Amino acid sequence: MALLFIEGDLTIRRVQEMKDVLLARLAQSQALEVDLAGVTDIDTAGVQLLLMARRAAQASGKDLRLSAYSPAVAALFGLLRIR
Repeated sequence: MALLFIEGDLTIRRVQEMKDVLLARLAQSQALEVDLAGVTDIDTAGVQLLLMARRAAQASGKDLRLSAYSPAVAALFGLLRIR
């Protein structure tokens, strides 16, 4: 399983950059774990990016796991009832 660490903001300002990174890493492996422990801020654009990556993985028969939620990620995921 490949591992991708995301650090810093995962907001609308970085979504396009991170989309390219996520999709490239997903294309390179059958399974990808995305470590979110270093995410300092996340907005709905960041959540949409992660959900899009999950759908892309499912569509291609790959495994995408989100792990190690930072406090910012855990708070927003809790508010939106996302796991």
